[in-house]
Amino acid sequence: WAKAIAWTLAAWFLLTTFVIQAFRIPSPSMERTLLVGDVLFVNKFLFGAKIPFVDARTPALREPRRGDIVVFKLPRDNKTDYIKRLIGLPGDRIQMIANRLHINGQPVDDVVVSQSQIEDVFGPRPVTRLRETLPGGKSFSIQDFGPGGEVDDTGVYIVPAGHYFMMGDNRDNSVDSRY
Repeated sequence: WAKAIAWTLAAWFLLTTFVIQAFRIPSPSMERTLLVGDVLFVNKFLFGAKIPFVDARTPALREPRRGDIVVFKLPRDNKTDYIKRLIGLPGDRIQMIANRLHINGQPVDDVVVSQSQIEDVFGPRPVTRLRETLPGGKSFSIQDFGPGGEVDDTGVYIVPAGHYFMMGDNRDNSVDSRY
């Protein structure tokens, strides 16, 4: 039994370190795409898996692309996992103007899909669901509680080399790169 348990633990360690890992969605920042409590399985080989106990990674199968959903840790907090959508690539200029995303000076296409009202901890609120299409054609649903949000109008963010700009699909309920 000890040998079987040792092999099982070794296989589990290798699998979760280098191949695939499950993450539970902790917050509503990606709603309606991912809901609180959903489980997401992440392919760790895709962008290169971190090798434990050393400051190195396995080779990446491809670079992250605009529109990918990514699990990451903040540079200043290497403990908490965040799950967001990749919006800006190194060198991009990102800005919110009148509640609309702009990338490199161009407004991102969005189409209203539905408008309704939801009841949450803030009481009843109107919510708009939109279909947003990023440059390059990646399209997905976002949710917004209307104009007047804290980061509905921002300055221009320039994405530094080696970094990415991340946003939640639930735009007014996501602590993301705009903060």
